Amino acid sequence: MAEGDLHVVSNQSPDSRIAWEGCSVLLDINDGDRLVFARLSPASTLKVGNKKCSLRPLIGCPFGSLFQVDNGPKGPFLSLVPANSDGNTPEENEKEKDESQPKEETRDNRALIDNNSAQRLSGEDIDAMRREGASGDQIIEALISNSLTFGKKTAFSQEKYRQKKQKKYAPRVLMRRPFSRSICEAYFKKYPAKIGFLRVDTLSLLISLANVSAYSDVLVLDMVGGMVTGVVAERLGGTGTVCNTYFGVTPYPMDIVRMFNLSAEICCRILQSPLSELSATQENISEPPIVDEKARSSEPESNGESASFMEGDSSHSLCEPMGTSPTTENGQQMDISSTDKIDAISEENFSPFRRASKASKPGRPASQETVELWKKNGFTSLIIAAPELDTWTILQELLPLISYSAPFAIYHQYLQPLAICMHNLQASRMAIGLQISEPWLREYQVLPCRTHPLMQMSAFGGYILSGIRVCNRSEAQ
Repeated sequence: MAEGDLHVVSNQSPDSRIAWEGCSVLLDINDGDRLVFARLSPASTLKVGNKKCSLRPLIGCPFGSLFQVDNGPKGPFLSLVPANSDGNTPEENEKEKDESQPKEETRDNRALIDNNSAQRLSGEDIDAMRREGASGDQIIEALISNSLTFGKKTAFSQEKYRQKKQKKYAPRVLMRRPFSRSICEAYFKKYPAKIGFLRVDTLSLLISLANVSAYSDVLVLDMVGGMVTGVVAERLGGTGTVCNTYFGVTPYPMDIVRMFNLSAEICCRILQSPLSELSATQENISEPPIVDEKARSSEPESNGESASFMEGDSSHSLCEPMGTSPTTENGQQMDISSTDKIDAISEENFSPFRRASKASKPGRPASQETVELWKKNGFTSLIIAAPELDTWTILQELLPLISYSAPFAIYHQYLQPLAICMHNLQASRMAIGLQISEPWLREYQVLPCRTHPLMQMSAFGGYILSGIRVCNRSEAQ
């Protein structure tokens, strides 16, 4: 792609379905085996196995494009897998055609013995094919044709064999668009502590119970890396405002918001204001609330995970801003070989085109006029996601800031803090419609003759306390 074309693509709107230079993407390697967040630029690279490929071919391609690692004269590169008008690859269409008419399987694998003697090709033969320039698909077909037991396997076993060799000799990279569901699922799968173990179905229920809709003024206490703030801003779509409040003088980190590819219009709607400015009685909030005992007891384990996360990789943790991550001198990606975490390509990899079209930074301080308007009218919704703080203490400070009949929703990893809040709210008659919800989610595999629930699932998604604020007698007097 010409350099002038890159400049045109970099100026596209973040709402475009085409990936532009400088946008954030979620790279799904080998169907979920590894997830990588990256910012596209001609200098960015991705390491797949022991091969390092440039991300330049991804610029200008639509989200959802599938790429395959191939060998070229200048080394490995990502080549676009062609798709038909329906968006599927020829292999997927052929597979769907075969599965649409399920056949009775007469073969079984009882006579197969795994003694490493069924493959006639040796490692030296495969290396020789690579030196001659054979593609990954050609190596896979050679392995299948030289296997003595492939024809005796069932159709399901043959498909598993083919997928296993595909991941090894011709790995594929799916470019996904980062949005609420994909970002939450990626973090929950690889590094759930960063988002407070907030599952995607719990997040959707949290937003729904808080009645986040267009032209709303939502008050958010977000201590889960900015996950809730980004989802609320994406739901508002440039209408209304999101106020990310915090205790003390230092705002809580919200680095995940930068992965949503939010437009400048939406970013300017994300504001930050300390609780001391929002509250009418500032004397009562001079100090942060007491840390919850269960969160305190689980803190050493979290710190241990964070330490091993940092020691196992030379790149920075996702708890730090992407703009401060270290990079090599030639602008390439740092080591991202570990599969137990999400990797991030540093923002320092950007080209001059990316710097020229850099999006607005979300989370600017709210003006005094806006704060006064919030004090006068109150917020329309309240969302709290702060598992590390005492829930009842912060609720006493934040609940008076929303208007009467406004809904609120509180997420916590454990049930007891929310049960205490619910009891206190009922006793003080500060809210009605109180309920504690426990989401439950199970994924099913839906295939011909193979439909069943997945054996491995997340059995716990946290709890949500929701209700509607009302005026009690003490406030009326």
